[in-house]
Amino acid sequence: MTPRFVPLSDVAEMLSISASQAYALVRSGELRAIKVGGRGQWRVEVSEIESYIERGYAATAHILEAERELERQKTNGKR
Repeated sequence: MTPRFVPLSDVAEMLSISASQAYALVRSGELRAIKVGGRGQWRVEVSEIESYIERGYAATAHILEAERELERQKTNGKR
């Protein structure tokens, strides 16, 4: 059975980032997480990781479209 929640170390591995970068994503609110247990260890729901990735794809697509539009404007302006 696939776990519903994973520790930040697994999040870091899944996203190919450092553990401190994963923690920073949680602290900034970019990646939702919960604290569990007496020691308050962070856990992230796998579906939240997938949502974060999808938001990243959407943001990247928006940035690339804006860059393409600027390039079109430059090209049209040179004619």
